[in-house]
Amino acid sequence: MSLLRLLKIISVGLHFGLDEFFLGHERVRGLRALLRGVFFWRRFPQPRAERLRLALEALGPIFVKFGQILSTRRDLLPTDIADELAKLQDRVPPIAPELALAAIERAYGKPVAEVFAEFDAVAVASASVAQVHFARLHDGREVAVKILRPGIAPVILNDVSLLDAAASLIELLWADGKRLRPHEVVAEFAHHLEDELDLMREAANASQLRRNFLDSPLLLVPEIHWDWCTQQVMVMERMHGTPVSQISALRAQGIDMKKLSRAGVEIFFAQVFRHGFFHADMHPGNILVAADGHYIALDFGIMGTLNDNDKHYLAQNFLAFFRRDYRRVAEAHIECGWAPPDTRLEEFETAIRAVCEPIFSRPLKDISFGRVLLRLFQTSRRFNIEVQPQLVLLQKTLINIEGLGRELDPDLDLWATAKPFLEKWMSEQIGWRGLVAQLRTELTFWPRTLPQLPRLLHRFLDDAGNQQVANALQRLADETHDQTRVLALIAIALVGACGLLLYLLK
Repeated sequence: MSLLRLLKIISVGLHFGLDEFFLGHERVRGLRALLRGVFFWRRFPQPRAERLRLALEALGPIFVKFGQILSTRRDLLPTDIADELAKLQDRVPPIAPELALAAIERAYGKPVAEVFAEFDAVAVASASVAQVHFARLHDGREVAVKILRPGIAPVILNDVSLLDAAASLIELLWADGKRLRPHEVVAEFAHHLEDELDLMREAANASQLRRNFLDSPLLLVPEIHWDWCTQQVMVMERMHGTPVSQISALRAQGIDMKKLSRAGVEIFFAQVFRHGFFHADMHPGNILVAADGHYIALDFGIMGTLNDNDKHYLAQNFLAFFRRDYRRVAEAHIECGWAPPDTRLEEFETAIRAVCEPIFSRPLKDISFGRVLLRLFQTSRRFNIEVQPQLVLLQKTLINIEGLGRELDPDLDLWATAKPFLEKWMSEQIGWRGLVAQLRTELTFWPRTLPQLPRLLHRFLDDAGNQQVANALQRLADETHDQTRVLALIAIALVGACGLLLYLLK
């Protein structure tokens, strides 16, 4: 099976002239002359990027999905190839209705009629890994049922192993092969597919996102019906709305397009900075608009996460961009570990200024936020900065949101819309509000810890085995010429902590 698949890949590659991607290397000079002689009749009117896209489409849905994910790695790819791969559409014919019914019955171990009062065996949407059907539960609730395509797992494993072998070939034949980190790209692709092959994970993602926006007037997320979810089948509330790409239909419904575009930006920044958990596949095919103007999110297979450190430094970077403080941008990159600690700050600052100043010379509404990040990612190559995977997903999502927002409202000023949100978030995080919030979070640990501190401190000071700490305390005592002062300082700290606790508990 693998051999046949490999032969097909080679055949398709030769048909579309993909050998040009590696035949420029001196190590294969003889092979280059041989292939040119054998395939002397080949003529390629299309550019290389378009031929690559056509080849991936010819190889099937798994390679299409790989190309989609590869297109997000603009920090690694030439611009022409990344732009062309972004055109790939993950649409494949649905499986036959009888196969869909059989998949449902295997997952539940019972006839479809015992689970659903009605089930439409004709899929309403179909992609490389799964497809969606509409149904009705016996209690009358309308649901959408997502089913994994039967037999997809071994196909994916086989194709991923072949892609990994191709990654080794790229590292061997291309001078920049190792810098492109092809094995890491394939591993990232395999990770995404692994998540998509377990629909319980997707259901959990949807449930988390729904909980985050449960009281929000901005975004609706379908409810998950956990009693009917398995690794192969996911059942969720059926959502009714108009695809966000149908602009004329939305206008006919009286939807305020400017308000809708601003809401999309706010949803993005709320996910990123307030929750640290964001929908990383927000292209127009995954977004509906309800009759009352709410956004509706669909398809939760790819989600991004950010820790507090990422959120803090992202906000620092964005605000520094707004203020054109390029030195702060450079410092933030180094402080958070995105740039190597030995990076020359002045040189990095100059490179960032060279990227941003030409952009800022234009009206704010004409500036592409996503493109700024893209240029920075490309600039980062010079400084050996490895772009973090979560930031790549973020950049991909931001470009999607920005493109959607400007399609809804061509005059959308993403910077002006985002800046107040970011400034408020920063105030909440590093201002006095952030301090109070952090203290309140830690309060749950204080009632148990504070009464133990005197005993723990006594044991700590008597612990002869902790020589390093004992020496440090002795040095401090020597500096103050009185060990009593050291203990007094510790006691003052304890009293202060207790006083603060009592104040907050009032």
